[in-house]
Amino acid sequence: MKPIIDAGWHHFVKVAELGAVSRAAVAADVPQSVVSRHIAQLERDAGSPLFRRTGRGVVLTELGQQLYPRIKRLIAESESFADEVRASRGVPVGDVRLGLLPSTVPALAGPLYQRVLKQFPQVRLHLAEGSSAQLQEMLDQGRLDLSLLLRDGGEASADEPVLMEGALCLVVASGDPLAGRREVRFEEVAHLPLVLPGEPHPLRERLAVLARKLGLTLRIAAEANSIRLQHEIAASAAGYAITSLSIAPHDRRRLVALKIVEPVLARAIVLAVARHRPHTLATREIHGLLLSMAPQVLAGADAA
Repeated sequence: MKPIIDAGWHHFVKVAELGAVSRAAVAADVPQSVVSRHIAQLERDAGSPLFRRTGRGVVLTELGQQLYPRIKRLIAESESFADEVRASRGVPVGDVRLGLLPSTVPALAGPLYQRVLKQFPQVRLHLAEGSSAQLQEMLDQGRLDLSLLLRDGGEASADEPVLMEGALCLVVASGDPLAGRREVRFEEVAHLPLVLPGEPHPLRERLAVLARKLGLTLRIAAEANSIRLQHEIAASAAGYAITSLSIAPHDRRRLVALKIVEPVLARAIVLAVARHRPHTLATREIHGLLLSMAPQVLAGADAA
């Protein structure tokens, strides 16, 4: 099936994203002269430049900035339409973009990719990793079709099936005096030097609200906006991190997770679907595959 959107607009999007005609040509696997010719033709048709040349490449002009999101959306919709036409034979075809939480990557990424290759060979699975807040933003912007997200206890909506439930834990270095315990009270946690995401962040807000409710003040020693950074600081015994569910297998020799109690802070991993992207047959099949395999895979990793 021929592309619905002219190739020139595909090159326009690539140049806008990569900031250089040469890099766009490499990404598209075409000569640079082809990309330059297409951009020049688009600018003639528009009657105005779409890019402004700089010392490091090109940036979008005001007109280019106005056109870019609309063209990108049209390309995504046309590709989904083409996939749907091909999928009318009942075979899932096309791209599916899935977001994974860092804590789920070691257990889920490999097995999921293998299953997709075996069961749906014409589906191209694109995986992205990020915090729940980052993945939610990507989902809202239409950059993902599906994503695993974190939801506080009872906050998952009816259209967000729960894949796994757990509780917030305090992450401590294996040599820390607290490491021999299984649980820690929230009142104790509040007095420890904590390593938390910077504001605004759902976890930070939840902890702050609970602390105020109990008449406590959180002791924030450092801010780090990735789980890896938080865990590295905790492993160095310079602070204490707070995480959901289990510690990654490769970190279990140097980190220990203690369940936070009084109160227990429930949290769940849910599967969310983008509201502003076409829900193709391929997306529906990957959604179903995740529902069938993720709970067992994640539970097995958590128990290991």
